[in-house]
Amino acid sequence: MTINNRPIPSIKQVQNERQAVQPKKQNTVSSTPFQSVLQQQMLQKDSVKFSKHATSRLDSRQINLSEEQMTRLNAGIDKAMAKGIRESLVLMDNVALVVNIENKTVVTALDHSEATDHVFTNIDGAVVI
Repeated sequence: MTINNRPIPSIKQVQNERQAVQPKKQNTVSSTPFQSVLQQQMLQKDSVKFSKHATSRLDSRQINLSEEQMTRLNAGIDKAMAKGIRESLVLMDNVALVVNIENKTVVTALDHSEATDHVFTNIDGAVVI
């Protein structure tokens, strides 16, 4: 077909050219089975989290929790949850942590020297581990 002395290709020709030029789309879906993704999410849900405030307090006070301490903290949170505690003071080694038990989230942290002569409010239980 020609319009104004210009050849106009047919729709089929345009489609064929476009298909030849466009790269094939690769499957971007992960090959990870659903079960393993679900297990990862469940493990993350079961482990303790740290609020932004708690993270900044741990950093500023140079408090580093080891893997063994994290395991003990998780066990202490589980004990508090079993007793029906919602907000807890967790005393572990030389660290005092205020933890929201329902969300398994550390709200703030203090080292031993700062926890001396300190009054903790808005807690309904304490766990010593």
